[in-house]
Amino acid sequence: MNLIIRLIAGALAFWAATSLLDGISVNGGAWSYLWVALLFGLINGVIGSLVKLLTLPAILLSLGLFAFVVNAAMLMLTARWSNQLDVMDFKSALFASLLISIVTTIINRAFKSKKAY
Repeated sequence: MNLIIRLIAGALAFWAATSLLDGISVNGGAWSYLWVALLFGLINGVIGSLVKLLTLPAILLSLGLFAFVVNAAMLMLTARWSNQLDVMDFKSALFASLLISIVTTIINRAFKSKKAY
C-alpha cells in the first residue's frame, strides 16, 4: 500500500511541476504521469543512489543542496529515456526537482500522520 501511495504522490508531484513550470511537460493523461513517476522513482532509486554516494562530499559541503542537482540530472535522464516527459533545460529540471521533492514530502507526511491516529 505504501508503494501505491508513493507512486500516486510522485504522479501528483509531476502534475504540479508541469502545471507550475513552463520548461517541463508530460505528454498524455494520468497513465503517463504514473509511468513517468514510476520511471523517475526507479532511475532515482538505482542510478541516483549511486551518484549521490559518489558525490557525498559535495552534498555534505553544500548542506544537502547538491542533492537537488543530482535529482535534476536524474530528471533529465528520465526525460531522455521516456517519450512522455519533456524537459527543456537543466534550469527547468532543477526547479522541477525542487518542486517534486516538496510535493512528495508533503503528501507522504500527510499520509503518515493519518496512519498514526
